Amino acid sequence: MGPRTRRFIAAIGAVGFLAFYVWAVIAIGDRLPDSVWLDMVFYGVAGIAWGIPLLTLLSWAEGPKK
Repeated sequence: MGPRTRRFIAAIGAVGFLAFYVWAVIAIGDRLPDSVWLDMVFYGVAGIAWGIPLLTLLSWAEGPKK
């Protein structure tokens, strides 16, 4: 598979993943008890956690190391 194809697939996958991730975070955040501190911790962790799966996807898109 060529590098352009890998990057295209990764771009489509990233957009799809982020759309699902945002929906899931909002759905879970609506069910949390009303607490400012809990909201800050939850959304803080959720705001950082999306990068972990995307990092692996983007490293795959760049292809094998030479």
